[in-house]
Amino acid sequence: MVFSIVEHFRLSPWASEKITEYEKLFKYFGIKPFTEVLSKLAQITEPHMLMRRGIVFGHRDFEKVIEALKERKRFAILTGLMPSGKMHFGHKMVIDQVIYYQKLGAEIFIVIADAEAYAVRRLDRKEIINTAINEYIANYLALGLETHRLHVYFQTNYKREYYRLIQLFSRKVTMAELKAIYGEDLEPGKIMAIFTQLADILHPELPEFGGFKTVLVPVGADQDPHLRLARDVADRYSELGFERPAATYHKLMTGLDGGKMSSSRPESYIALTDPPELASRKILRSLTGGRATAREQRELGGQPEKCPVFEMLSYHLIEDDNELMRIYDECKSGRLLCGECKLRTREMLVKFLEKHQERLEKVKDLAKQIVKQPNF
Repeated sequence: MVFSIVEHFRLSPWASEKITEYEKLFKYFGIKPFTEVLSKLAQITEPHMLMRRGIVFGHRDFEKVIEALKERKRFAILTGLMPSGKMHFGHKMVIDQVIYYQKLGAEIFIVIADAEAYAVRRLDRKEIINTAINEYIANYLALGLETHRLHVYFQTNYKREYYRLIQLFSRKVTMAELKAIYGEDLEPGKIMAIFTQLADILHPELPEFGGFKTVLVPVGADQDPHLRLARDVADRYSELGFERPAATYHKLMTGLDGGKMSSSRPESYIALTDPPELASRKILRSLTGGRATAREQRELGGQPEKCPVFEMLSYHLIEDDNELMRIYDECKSGRLLCGECKLRTREMLVKFLEKHQERLEKVKDLAKQIVKQPNF
């Protein structure tokens, strides 16, 4: 019986299903509530707003990061991007956290998963490279990512010590183990992607890349299979100096159409490069947590916890917790109707995009300079 429940809640980095029951992840996958470490972090520095609001909901060994901050020890952040479409607000959540850690002194490693995009997503190589640089790295810089303590690389164009890990790690991982973690639907491209991800996560611990002993990977919950395996592999290669990487887990944004936000469905997201008029139309058409009629909403109140528009406000557009709580209360009480809320959100969204896209134009050339492009 327990086995069937775990199967039902299996996480997959390639799945299209929306995750809705995050509390199940504590029980079945060993992720710990971030609330356990939030107050400890607050004693050292102001937690990121995604942490304060419970959007970053879980962790593994975040105590290592707190210790590094407290003792002023070096630590690294590893994150990756899949250049399979436009960068949208769901992706922005990750880089917002990366920028937060960079300001706290972390060394940043960003992997461009071009090998996986080619083998698993079956995208064109030239398209992959152009999307990675012009759509993602440029947006990262426009959002505030600094070039100091920053390492950006393509999976197909890195150093030999990195590639050696992909080969070595395969010795101590079995097919049965991979199927137990990732499911039966494994093909050569996915298997190679898994071992490449292991090298991505663990390589900052090698002397050639800085020898960091505290490495944190901020991810959405769907990427936890990679973290679980990486932590096990680190244990198996502890004689080489590897230690378990830490991780934080954030909730995934709901698509504007109510499903999972996905780069393959433009109607589900607002891209950071969408023209403001297009973004306006999308937010006005978005599903909400409102009731069937205005009268019913005034009587019963709205449901902001089910609303993609409120997510846009709480994840991205409103930094002040008190202001966000006021909007939440107005919605729950029925004083604020969805139409008015959408108009407010549209105004904030347009202002954000206009300023962001101005900065984006200024950093496009820099984005091409900070990463070495692979040959086609």
